[in-house]
Amino acid sequence: MALTAAAMGWEGVDDRLVRMVTEATLDQAPERRRVRDAFKIIQLGIDHCLFKSYEVNSRGIEIFKKSWFPEHCRLKGLVCFCHGYGDTCTFFFEGISKKIASAGYGVFAMDYPGFGLSEGLHGYIPSFDLLVDDVIECFSRIKENPEYQGLPSFLFGQSMGGAVALKVHFKQPCFWDGAILVAPMCKMADNVVPPWPVQQILICMAKVLPRVKLVPQKDLAEMAFKDIKKRKQCSYNVIAYKDKPRLRTALEMLKTTQEIERRLEEVSLPMIILHGEADVVTEPSVSKALYEKASSADKKMHLYEGAYHSILEGESDEMIFKVLDDIISWLEEQCRKRYTESS
Repeated sequence: MALTAAAMGWEGVDDRLVRMVTEATLDQAPERRRVRDAFKIIQLGIDHCLFKSYEVNSRGIEIFKKSWFPEHCRLKGLVCFCHGYGDTCTFFFEGISKKIASAGYGVFAMDYPGFGLSEGLHGYIPSFDLLVDDVIECFSRIKENPEYQGLPSFLFGQSMGGAVALKVHFKQPCFWDGAILVAPMCKMADNVVPPWPVQQILICMAKVLPRVKLVPQKDLAEMAFKDIKKRKQCSYNVIAYKDKPRLRTALEMLKTTQEIERRLEEVSLPMIILHGEADVVTEPSVSKALYEKASSADKKMHLYEGAYHSILEGESDEMIFKVLDDIISWLEEQCRKRYTESS
C-alpha cells in the first residue's frame, strides 16, 4: 500500500512526491542526492528555528538571509556580503561563500528588499539610504551575537554592493574592521549612463512614474562576463532582476555614485579593491581614485589585466580562483595584524 502525505505527517506535500521519496532505493549516493534535491524545498520550509531563512525587519519587510560556516577549522572572522544590482545571494555567490567559509570565515548575506527572495517590488529602490539602513540592521544583529564577540568583521561589496558597503561605512565609520570591494560602483561607466538630456527627462518622469521600467540599458551580461560559457549561465539565476531599470531605481543609483565620488576621502577603514582593467560597467579609474584619495592607512588594490566587470563569476577559472585567493590572503593578513596588535 502506497504511503500518503497524511500517513507520513507531512503537511502540504504532494502524494506523488511522497511515493517517489518513500519508494526510492537509497543504497547509492546518486539516488540519495536525487531524492534530497526533490525534497529540499520541503525540508527547509518546515517550522523549525534552524531552518528559518527569513526575518521581518523594523520596517516590516521580510528579508531573506543566508550564512555559511567553516566545517573543519575554527572561526577566524565574519564576512558580510552586499550583492550587486543584477544579482542575489543565492546563485554564483553560493560558490564564492563556500570558498571563503572553507578558509575559516563565517559568511553572511541578504537579499535587499525587492531583490532575490526578499519582499518588495522586484528591482525597485525607492531610497538607497533606506536600503543601506536595512543592510546595517541585518548585519548589526549578526555582529551583536555573543558567539561572535571579539571576532573581526569585514564588509564585502560587489558592484552596486560596493556602493552599499561604502555607504554602510559612512554611517558606521568605526564599526567594521575592513572592506573587500570588488568592481565597486563608485561611478557607472559613461556608456552605461544615458546622455545628459535623457537623464533630465528621466529624472522628471521618476517623480511621477517611479516604478516604471523605462531607462535604456545595454546587455549587462555581455558587458560584465568575458567567458562566453559563463555568460550564458547567467540565465540560470532565474530570480535576478534582468529588466530595464525602474526610473526611481536608476535615479537613486546615479545619486549614490555621485555622492560616493564626492566622499572618497572619507573612506578610512582597511580595504582591498579588486577591479578588472577592461570593466565597462563600473569605472576602474574611479577605483584608482578611491585607492589614492581614501584616508585609509591600510589599503591595497589589485587590477586584473583584460578582465571584465564580473571578475568573480565571468572570467576564466584561473582568474576567478586568483581573485578569490587574493581576497582570502587579504583576510588572513588582516586577522594576523589584529591578533598581533591585541597580543
